[in-house]
Amino acid sequence: MCELLGMSANVPTDICFSFSGLMQRGGSTGPHKDGWGIIFYHGKGYREFRDPEPSADSHIAKLVQKYPIKSDIVISHIRQANSGRVGMENTHPFCRELWGRYWSFAHNGQVKAVKKEALNTYLPVGTTDSEYAFCWLLDKIREKYPKPPRQPGGLFRLIYKCCVYLNQFGVFNMLLTDSRYLFAYCGKQLTWITRRAPFGEASLQDVDITVDFGRETTDKDVVTVIATQPLTINEEWHDMKQGELAMFKDGVEIRNYSPSS
Repeated sequence: MCELLGMSANVPTDICFSFSGLMQRGGSTGPHKDGWGIIFYHGKGYREFRDPEPSADSHIAKLVQKYPIKSDIVISHIRQANSGRVGMENTHPFCRELWGRYWSFAHNGQVKAVKKEALNTYLPVGTTDSEYAFCWLLDKIREKYPKPPRQPGGLFRLIYKCCVYLNQFGVFNMLLTDSRYLFAYCGKQLTWITRRAPFGEASLQDVDITVDFGRETTDKDVVTVIATQPLTINEEWHDMKQGELAMFKDGVEIRNYSPSS
């Protein structure tokens, strides 16, 4: 399957360290060689890089690795194709507009039967079940909330309900953002870590890189990183439960629900 990477931070932060580990799994230390993509949010706008080439060999990925783009929300994805050809149109993350906001989405797993579901406003450009599921999800949000809700609780519950429905078609791990909140749903496997003061050193699993976050941050910084599998070897990552939805803002988990909670 593919692998996901997400970040939520309370101050603009670069993701060079984590991305350096993820990109190696795209054709070097992992089999996810069928494209990669990353979206950085800057207020209401975003900056996007995508490439159907393996991230481990991609010159664009190496640029992103070395260029410290600072953002408070990031979604990234490396692809192992199982639905849809290898091509730019099938490379995650996918993006659409709703309520005057750019929504972005990346998916890990297979939910091929979702293509039997009817679509309304949003249509896929490529042929993946992932993009189809994203369009279906946004349709459901738009139907329930033609205008943005005043409080995020109802939106959270609707997204959870939709994720549970999609997960019944196979495996549905996803990252979703509306530029304000970052949602992470674990259908099978997701893990996360929150870094805050006192910061220490972290060493990547897939490449020989170590960073002392104490030198790179302030005492007020809070950064949560979400990944399919842990990216570092000397930090404690937390496994999400199957069927769990978490909602992050400014690096902090503000809502969470799982069937066992």
